[in-house]
Parts: sequence; structure tokens; C-alpha cells
Amino acid sequence: MFVPKQTLERKPGYRFRFSLDKGVFQVRVSDATDELTAPIEWAFGAGEQAITFASRINQDWFVEHYFSYYAALGRMDVTPGQQGITPKSLAQSVGLVYKAIDEEEGIVRCFRCHSTGPVNTSGPVISPLEAGVHCEACHGPGGEHVRSGDRKLIGNPKRMTATAINQFCGKCHRPPAASTGAIDWNYAWNVRHQPLYLSESACFRKSNGKLSCFSCHQAHEPLARNAAHYNQVCASCHAATHASAGMANCIDCHMPRVSPQTALRFTNHWIGTYADGAKLRPIRR
Repeated sequence: MFVPKQTLERKPGYRFRFSLDKGVFQVRVSDATDELTAPIEWAFGAGEQAITFASRINQDWFVEHYFSYYAALGRMDVTPGQQGITPKSLAQSVGLVYKAIDEEEGIVRCFRCHSTGPVNTSGPVISPLEAGVHCEACHGPGGEHVRSGDRKLIGNPKRMTATAINQFCGKCHRPPAASTGAIDWNYAWNVRHQPLYLSESACFRKSNGKLSCFSCHQAHEPLARNAAHYNQVCASCHAATHASAGMANCIDCHMPRVSPQTALRFTNHWIGTYADGAKLRPIRR
């Protein structure tokens, strides 16, 4: 489904042709005078919203491809963050270049959140221990636990406090900031950092440690899509208020969905009361 049949274009005059040849997913990029072929080695994302592709240029550099796959569109479109970039060469048109090993901006950070176990960065290529997010990504190494059956030899995030869970999940979903003054709350893309926004809400701060990511999301089950599930969580604390007001859907009002880019929608976890048309910061929290 990632292989579009038609040629895709990027201004000012680059053409992209994707193919799957003998199990190798690749893209051929051309301009008026030349062309190059780049194998697509890695795909980041669960696919529910989008999947972004990356390839190794050499030991020190990777490229994040210009086109990503969007589930809502059912097709390829421009990768987030690359819309306003104008390439000056055929090589630059392939996508955005990242350092391989850089703790702040390197692509190794993508591997650490989208794989399981320690990422090997000592060799000529970045090598994840296990592709995809599996049990040990949250529970830690489980070998000793399997051999002995001792529950104390396996990590269990459920035993953490709500604040610790917020930080734990935030390792990949972004943790609460040390200083909220550094956060641009008017920048729509920041809404995808759920723990950061949840920590700002009165529901979290006044829950006495009861409200955490696990209050709404079951770690071992697919993400719930029905509003009734989340409304029940809200009603566990706000039953009297909502019953008297006759409200049917808490989430649409108090956790609005934000679309920083066409085909992408993120739920704002800063639980609060929002003005009409204002979805980034609540007027009452």
C-alpha cells in the first residue's frame, strides 16, 4: 500500500517514482538532467496516522524521506516539517538530512522510541536490538523473570505513581517540561506531546496521584476509539456535574482534537474549558 502507482512531484522540478523490486522498497528521484535511486530502509510509525521513511546515507548521516504515508489520505504526502524547504539539488530533494548519532537532533532518537531494547550505535550502522515496540520496551529485560517466574525481576509501570508514569511514558511521548516557560503553547505541533499537556491540566494536578496515562489507556490493548470509554473515566470524578448538565461527550469539549497538518489529528491532553474555535489553550483549567 506504500507504493503509489503514479509519479509524485516536488517543486521546482523533481519527480519521485516508488517501487518494490525483489523485496526492496526504493524511490527513484529525477530532474530534467539526472536521476538517483535510494533504497528505503526504515519505516517509523504505527500506521494509524502516518508512517515516515528513512535511509542511511553513510555511517554519519541519514535522510528522512520527503514523502510519508498518511492513513487518512490513503496515500503519500509531504513529511511533517518539510513543507517549506526548497531543495537546491537532486540529492537534497530526497529529503531532510539528519546526523546519525546526536542526542538532541540525531535520528538515533527515532530508533530508540520505535524499537525495543538498547540501540547499537558502536558499529558502522545504527542497529536496534528488536524492531518495533514490544514488551521489554516498557517492562525492561525479562530473561531473569522468565527463568525464575519472580515478579520482582520484571519492571511494572503500573506500580509507579501518576507523576512517574507521566515521565515514563514521556520518554517517547515527551515528558513534562522542567520549565513550562520554554514551551510554546500556541504551536499546534506541541499538542502531540501528551504527557506535557496532561501535566498542565487541573484534573491531573488535583487528582492526588490518581490520574495517569493508564487511567484512560490500557497498555496491552488497542487504543480505544469510542467516546463512551473515555466519558466513563471522566464520570468517575465528575459524575454529579455531568449528570446535572446532561452532557453526552466530555472529550469533544474538554480535550479537543488539533490538526497541525492535513490528515493528522492529535487529542489535546490539557483537560480544560475551551473557547469556541480555540483548541490549543483552555480559558479555564
